[in-house]
Amino acid sequence: MSTTLTLTSAPELAWWRSRVVRRFLSHRLAVLGLVMITLLSLACAFGPYLLPFDSLQIDLFARFAPPLAGDHYLGADSLGRDLAARLLMAGRISLLVGFFSMLLATFVGTLVGVIAGYMGGWVNTVLMRTVDGFLSFPTLFLLLALAVALKPSPIMITIIISLTSWMTVARIVATEVATLKEREFVLAGRMLGLSRAHIMFREILPNAMGPIIVAATLTVARAILLEAYISYLGFGIQPPLPSWGNMLNGAQQYLDRAPWLAIIPGLAITMAVTSFNLIGDGLRDALDIRSEHK
Repeated sequence: MSTTLTLTSAPELAWWRSRVVRRFLSHRLAVLGLVMITLLSLACAFGPYLLPFDSLQIDLFARFAPPLAGDHYLGADSLGRDLAARLLMAGRISLLVGFFSMLLATFVGTLVGVIAGYMGGWVNTVLMRTVDGFLSFPTLFLLLALAVALKPSPIMITIIISLTSWMTVARIVATEVATLKEREFVLAGRMLGLSRAHIMFREILPNAMGPIIVAATLTVARAILLEAYISYLGFGIQPPLPSWGNMLNGAQQYLDRAPWLAIIPGLAITMAVTSFNLIGDGLRDALDIRSEHK
């Protein structure tokens, strides 16, 4: 959906921001998603300091302790490590990987999309065919191949996920910029002798932020899922450093004996991904001018 809005003054910008906030807050599911991800993020950031156990502390007498067993609020794993502490520490890793993957993928995708959409011609053809080339590879297989070839540290996993996530952003931005470059304010900029870089990044890009913000929000959810996939398969974040994905990997052999070891991190992944998807839906509706009269 197009979210084009040319803002020429501070009052117009203030009106637009208040309108977006108002429309977003009227989207109940989006607000629910924002509340859920905020609570989850705060729990992961500060929760480990409030728990009586460290995420690496081993208590063999508490092996497979069920949820609400004494001081182990969510139970303990096969080594007696507190599941709540590991879940929240894993959440830090998974959420940070998702967030920074989004930042890198959005930066690369936006840069490619702005250049391709504004320049057009052979530049657009080359860049978009490059995007198509990346999209032609199955994402999961490409991720696994890169993870096997490179050292699977959190930083490397972030880069790997970014390399498989920027293409969708690039296509969205290229389409939006190709539409915007024919608008009156761009033609006026050309007549004033503004440079291409100025027009692309100072005039067009701010007016294309709506689709970029929505795409970035959905990219976080995708990155969290991708990290969980490759960590579950054993090629992502490596123990003893926890992530939601490798917690699922370690729990699969104990499904019949201690199913909560898989259910709890699975619920955390579901909550995070659902929250970002709901926020993305709310932002899409809030930033869509045409839905004002629907």
